[in-house]
Amino acid sequence: MRIVACLNGDRRPGAHPALPVSVDQLVADAHAVVAAGATAVHVHPRDSRGAESLEPQVVGPLMERMRAEGPDVPVSLTTSLSAESDPWRRYDLVHRWASLALPDSVSVNLHEPGSVDLIQLLGDRRVAVEAGVWTVDAARILVATRVDVAAVLVEPTQVAVEDARRNTEAITRVLDRGRVNVPRMLHGVDATAWPMLGQALEDGLDVRIGLEDTMRLPDGEEAHDNAALVAHAVSLAGASA
Repeated sequence: MRIVACLNGDRRPGAHPALPVSVDQLVADAHAVVAAGATAVHVHPRDSRGAESLEPQVVGPLMERMRAEGPDVPVSLTTSLSAESDPWRRYDLVHRWASLALPDSVSVNLHEPGSVDLIQLLGDRRVAVEAGVWTVDAARILVATRVDVAAVLVEPTQVAVEDARRNTEAITRVLDRGRVNVPRMLHGVDATAWPMLGQALEDGLDVRIGLEDTMRLPDGEEAHDNAALVAHAVSLAGASA
């Protein structure tokens, strides 16, 4: 089972005192979460102003530092339209990422325009793709197109836990019927983050946790940092084994 630490997401700088934004912070945080038990890290690159960015001059130095000074675990980056709102410009930016500074994988949200073209580009560049599936329609796109992905991220975005569970069940039915036989991860966000992590553990799926998904522990207390969130997830995983 993979335990992925999602370090920052699209949260604004300062949203949490320990939210990593700079390259120095991201490298240090990556070491801390791996020490706490994470097996991989997922990052939204940030420019010098702290804004999300897929620019080659942002992604390249980040990945170079992660490779040179970070922990020896896979590194995943986002390609969310929150980082670049124009899907065609996003395609061009990813096309221009330096070959020697590519991430191990990227997440591509299938409900976003241009997602299938982007997945095909990443395949040509030999970067593994984790398909972000937020909805039943996104799951149907994956089944219909048969694009090559290394994993599926089932990501219900509903606020209420029961609604998130129903969406997850509906997505799962589509994936099962379509025989999408790649590893799956399930995660929620904010109020659903810990319930979905528990569901993933029950179902034997990969999990992720971090300040991208929640800034609080299950009891509602604000987490000290990403490492604290990962440590709690690791303890839950051990208890469910």
